[in-house]
Amino acid sequence: MSARFGLRSFALFTASAVGALTIACVAAHADSDNDEKILLKGSTTASYFWDDASGRAGDTGLPASGKRMQKGMAASPSWPLLTEGYVVYEGKKLPFFVGDRGPGEPSSRGVMLDLDAKTFAELTGGRFNPDTLGVDGVGGQGHIEVDYVITKWGDGVGKKNHPVAFSTRAWAKRDTNPAKPPQVMAEEKPEETPEETPEEQPAAPGKAVAAPPQKAAPVQAAPEGEVEESSAVGSVLLVGVLAMAGGGAVLGGERFRRLIRR
Repeated sequence: MSARFGLRSFALFTASAVGALTIACVAAHADSDNDEKILLKGSTTASYFWDDASGRAGDTGLPASGKRMQKGMAASPSWPLLTEGYVVYEGKKLPFFVGDRGPGEPSSRGVMLDLDAKTFAELTGGRFNPDTLGVDGVGGQGHIEVDYVITKWGDGVGKKNHPVAFSTRAWAKRDTNPAKPPQVMAEEKPEETPEETPEEQPAAPGKAVAAPPQKAAPVQAAPEGEVEESSAVGSVLLVGVLAMAGGGAVLGGERFRRLIRR
């Protein structure tokens, strides 16, 4: 084996190890970036609509946000326009953004979300009918129970909390006190009442008082100088091992060439 071959193998091994560590770090960072921030969670009854300003199916014109009717657009009776999130129905998860207002009167009966017809069709296994603007293949089903998750609030007026009926006109008021994210509420723990120690508990008449439990002696930490020295020694040993590996390959090659010359 030549010295050049030994050094090349050692370099390839080192590059592979560094590359693997780099990929692992990048993957971990990417996973953390994909985490969605949940601002609100809840459940409601959802209907569907498709307003394309054609006058069909009783639509009243273009959506209130000014955006064209499209898949993923939902109507809310109280959330700010351009609020984003997703719904879950029977294990299926689809995104939405609030682009219109509604339902109107049905929101007073608990129907707090109006999904676009294409999203409704995909959730229920039906088919969107472009002629009627309805959903076929679901037996006339027009309402489903869904779970909703809000991941981003819109910047405009509207209630940044669980939806309320259109008649409350919450859609026209600016909300400066949005709901606390579920993660924050889960982290808030009630204050724990400290338990009485044996010294605080009064002794019963005629009974001996038990001695308080002995505390274990604290473990003394090694001085900072020793910790730093150990780390330095470990680093030196690691560098030495790597240097010996590379040097061994060079020496092996030199000896091999001397044998050939003889």
